[in-house]
Amino acid sequence: MPNAQNKAMMDSIKADIDGLNAAWVVDYRGLTVKEVETLRNAIREADASMKVYKNTLVRIALNEHDVTCLDAILEGPSAFIFCKNDPVASAKALTEFAKGNEKLVIKGGIMEGNFVSPEEFQAVASLPTREELYAKIAGAISGVARGLAVSINGVPSGLAQSINQVSEKKSAA
Repeated sequence: MPNAQNKAMMDSIKADIDGLNAAWVVDYRGLTVKEVETLRNAIREADASMKVYKNTLVRIALNEHDVTCLDAILEGPSAFIFCKNDPVASAKALTEFAKGNEKLVIKGGIMEGNFVSPEEFQAVASLPTREELYAKIAGAISGVARGLAVSINGVPSGLAQSINQVSEKKSAA
């Protein structure tokens, strides 16, 4: 019979899983409280959340959502990073933190219902974030618009120059 604390934790896990875009699983053994706080802040800035739950309860909650691909990595101390929006931003935040701290081990995760290995996680982290993609698209559109404006402006300018040259030839003659 599950106790009240486990029921409350299960409800919290289910709330985190609902509408989930991606979830990363990390081993945080050996991190100090200050390092964990720094990691949580970096993840929060990436519009994600980091929570520590019992592996068994996460496994049960994921099984209720027909997700069983994380069973192999749900061993030992695990922290879960839940991304409801842009998974790349949280992956970048985790990667940046892991570069400066070797104690953080990225076990893998799940993205759009599929298992993501640590190698695939690194590939996701190397992608541009949603904001970076928006900026690139805006720059491309701006460049095209600027080129179009210069071209359109060139037609009347060229016409004026041609008329001016014809006028000068006629006045010289």
